[in-house]
Amino acid sequence: MGAPFKKFEAHGSGGPRIHEIPMRMVLPNLVTVLAICAGLSGIRFGFEGRFEPAVVMVLLAAFLDGIDGRLARMLKATSKFGAQMDSLADIVNFGVAPALVLYAFLLDQAGSPGWIAALLFTIACGLRLARFNVLDEETDRPQWQTEYFVGVPAPAGAVLVMLPLYLYFLRLGLEPSRPAAFVAAGFTVLVAFLLVSRLPVYSGKSLKVPGDKVLPIILGVVLYILLLMTYPWYTLTASVAGYLLFLPFSVRAYSRRAKREGEKVPPSDIG
Repeated sequence: MGAPFKKFEAHGSGGPRIHEIPMRMVLPNLVTVLAICAGLSGIRFGFEGRFEPAVVMVLLAAFLDGIDGRLARMLKATSKFGAQMDSLADIVNFGVAPALVLYAFLLDQAGSPGWIAALLFTIACGLRLARFNVLDEETDRPQWQTEYFVGVPAPAGAVLVMLPLYLYFLRLGLEPSRPAAFVAAGFTVLVAFLLVSRLPVYSGKSLKVPGDKVLPIILGVVLYILLLMTYPWYTLTASVAGYLLFLPFSVRAYSRRAKREGEKVPPSDIG
């Protein structure tokens, strides 16, 4: 993604000068920069005690970070520069921002264990992204295995780890407290391990929709977006619960697919 800065010419002592670049090449990088701005703004709101806009900013950053690569491919504007920039944005938006917002909201009340949990999540996110980049370059993997992520993907981890904030926003009488902070710290560590695990998680990249199911699926997506806009915290809480329940079914589907393909699944690939 991004602008392929390939054309240079000598320009005095100021280094090479880049030739003119079409705007379509710049647009994906601009989206990446906006995603970083949203993630960092979420951190700022978190430390100001404005947690609802903080979560919104982190989720917006995750959304923008998720579409910049697709936008680059659609515009045929991919490049090594854009890929590197996207990786840097990912660690901020999916690792640093959610961890610091959650720490400012609740984990700080657990003291050092809360900070350790936030650090573990951020480091796990970085390791997960590094592994994704390595696996993405491998060409000898069976085609069907590319339909599964190895471990929970970083964007999903960012949404999962903020569950304590969603529950608080539901106004169910749950208040930040020291016991709640220890529970949240444990949950944060659990999500960190899900990120770096070998758990096969179905990606849906190659999912094909039957023609007669297209309209109902579009209607379902629209319904979900409307629910997210109208009842954001209920919808996000239900989405987190649904995603966690989906993981065992993903492992089972992976094992069945491996048997059909006649391959032995290493124990490390299912846990």
